[in-house]
Amino acid sequence: MALLLLDLGNTRLKWGVCPCTSDAAPQPVPAHAAMPLESIETLAESVRAHGGARLHAAVGCAVAGAVATMRAEAQLARLGLRCHWIHSLPQQCGVRNGYTTPSMLGADRWASLVGARLRHPGRTVLIISVGTAVTIDCLAADGRFLGGVILPGFGLMLRALEMGTAGLKVPEGELREFPNNTSDALMTGGALAIAGAARQMHERLGRVEQRAPLVLLTGGAAPKLELALGLPHESIEHLVFDGLQGIAAELGLASPARVRSYST
Repeated sequence: MALLLLDLGNTRLKWGVCPCTSDAAPQPVPAHAAMPLESIETLAESVRAHGGARLHAAVGCAVAGAVATMRAEAQLARLGLRCHWIHSLPQQCGVRNGYTTPSMLGADRWASLVGARLRHPGRTVLIISVGTAVTIDCLAADGRFLGGVILPGFGLMLRALEMGTAGLKVPEGELREFPNNTSDALMTGGALAIAGAARQMHERLGRVEQRAPLVLLTGGAAPKLELALGLPHESIEHLVFDGLQGIAAELGLASPARVRSYST
């Protein structure tokens, strides 16, 4: 039995396939890929091409809106699957949701918090996810989600500057110690802005928890931030997938009876 994991984000759909297991601990995801939202109609073909013939269940998080979600569901129907789309809950998999309205927390952020807890139980963790938007979330050692911040990702920062100024339509730059051209100045400025927010949240979390937080860096654009971050960290390519696996195990999706209920 195999489990299909779906992370339907603002600009890309990420999918992965892993063995179904009742163990909540994150398992390796040997088959995975990503596609822009414009290419969702290739999902079924892509999964089949990567050995998705033994799929028995699907679990995912979606923040891209109803239309993109319906397009993904149409592709899952071609695979004979229905997806269990997760939602942020007051408590799940050892994580307690500190949002004022727990259901308003993005499902992808919730999955990342669960994934962090499963990877590092009993640890204070700062989760930095770098995608279309950047989220920096604080997880206490006892499993409480204390809160977090959201700021624009690299692309959104650049587009905002392009819209508000003249002559900034330049190629993507590199991170430099002292940028001496506009492309590098934009890239380095964006990285330092995100890194500065991350360091402030790191200091706040450490002060409240009275211990140095473990930093997890994830997201498709995470490599752009690594050199500027200035914090010891662990890079995790698919932290959302870790959380989805744990939630699937808690829901009993490895059980044949439960799997059939989501697949018909």
